[in-house]
Amino acid sequence: MKKTLILLSVLTLGAALQAQVRVVGDVAVEQMVEKHVELNNKVKTIPGFRVQIGSFSGTSSKANAFALRDKFVEDYPEVQAYIVFDEPNFKVKVGDFRTRLEAYAFLQRIKEFYKGHITKDNICPEPPEQIEYAPDDGDIGGEE
Repeated sequence: MKKTLILLSVLTLGAALQAQVRVVGDVAVEQMVEKHVELNNKVKTIPGFRVQIGSFSGTSSKANAFALRDKFVEDYPEVQAYIVFDEPNFKVKVGDFRTRLEAYAFLQRIKEFYKGHITKDNICPEPPEQIEYAPDDGDIGGEE
């Protein structure tokens, strides 16, 4: 009986006391977090790998890089090709691979025609497949 009375009084006291938490923070921190979230929503790249098939420097480096890229796109239209200016070089990088193994498999596929090596890079992944769902008449929650 005594235990029940103590338990009842503790529960009543706990219900009577309503705790309120107020977080006080610097406005600048909140603004920085909002900017960080906004930037993450704009940037659509993730860490991954590409195959670099060319690096050119000198007077005709830009033209050579674009020519190599155009030839590659003609041979492999399904693969994205990028030209990156990394002073003083124009680099031609291809593919958007999530793993080094995927990049290696592609490098083996093209090595007869293009010399290259795997580099870490921020890649533009394909959007995930959209699965469309059309409920059947016999789904749970539907009337028969």
